[in-house]
Amino acid sequence: MTDVASTATPKLPRGVRLRRDEVRDEWLLLAPERVLKPDAIAVKVLELCDGVRTVEGIVDELAAAYAAPREQIETDVKKMLEDLANKRVLDLA
Repeated sequence: MTDVASTATPKLPRGVRLRRDEVRDEWLLLAPERVLKPDAIAVKVLELCDGVRTVEGIVDELAAAYAAPREQIETDVKKMLEDLANKRVLDLA
């Protein structure tokens, strides 16, 4: 398991892309030999994973955008990022 630090700067690694499938009207996370279908909230998080923003910054942006409790968002975001890092479709620097 990967522990996600608040100072980590998540990004999609080389070969992994977040793409919109216009034909099926859905988002896809494309990785070598696999395809993941993120839900709408996961897409918002992944769009912020640019290798510049920290996890803390991502959580702050989401908390402000959705007027939700920061602690809950932080827990959910870290859990999601940890899961994606364990699947090797996200880098945590």
